[in-house]
Amino acid sequence: MLRRYIEIYSIMLRNSLIREMSFKANFLLWMLVEVLWFVGQIVFFSIIFGNVDRIGDWTKWEVVLLIGTHQMIAQLFQAFFFVNVAAIPELVRTGKLDSLLVLPVDSQFAVSTKQFGLDSVVNAALGGVVVGVALAKLSVVPTPTSILLYVIAIGFGIAVHYSIMLSLAAVSFWIVRAQGLVYGYFNFLNIARYPDAIFPRLFKIIFGWIVPVVIVANIPARLLIKSFGQPGPLMFQLVVASTVVFCLSRAFWAFALRRYSSASS
Repeated sequence: MLRRYIEIYSIMLRNSLIREMSFKANFLLWMLVEVLWFVGQIVFFSIIFGNVDRIGDWTKWEVVLLIGTHQMIAQLFQAFFFVNVAAIPELVRTGKLDSLLVLPVDSQFAVSTKQFGLDSVVNAALGGVVVGVALAKLSVVPTPTSILLYVIAIGFGIAVHYSIMLSLAAVSFWIVRAQGLVYGYFNFLNIARYPDAIFPRLFKIIFGWIVPVVIVANIPARLLIKSFGQPGPLMFQLVVASTVVFCLSRAFWAFALRRYSSASS
């Protein structure tokens, strides 16, 4: 079963890459826009640190590492899932969801893996370069364990974004046009790039456990440079929060799908 899904996904990836390379100018333009946006974030915090030494317990290069981490997570999410999930409301409205539901695969898998953005993968690699530069500036050489936990935490961070956006997209089974919710969250997820120290306690509880957006990049960054050899509590919060939100989104998708009236009905 797993092998079949891997084969199907590899075919979808290949088709997406062929489609991307057919429009090279658009590919390069989008990549340039994302790079400029990323550089703008770094410049923004550089201006702030021109007036202060630290934000909470975050120094300048620690925040740069946090921004690089957020860039990797956001861009990988955008590469593998965003375009697919954002298209769900339109699929529901036009009835084109029918063609995906009849496929001999899980419906959530079908709607989540149709397209792939190579430009976002390139921009995610840029975030990785920034993380490496920040580590050099901090004179930090992470242990293999820290690197492994960091990579795992990035995966859980992507899962958080995917789960929340899928749930918002599934609302389209009731209100049809849910693009505002989907794209609204895509803008909202940018709060993950800010140091968690700037948020009030109640905000961190809500958006660290219930809608765990704040921890998406903060915990991976802390695991790499600020866990002080005790990553357990950080990993516990990230794993629990992301697992709960993923399971809830999976259940909500199944519930919402029962509300769908196909174009042929």
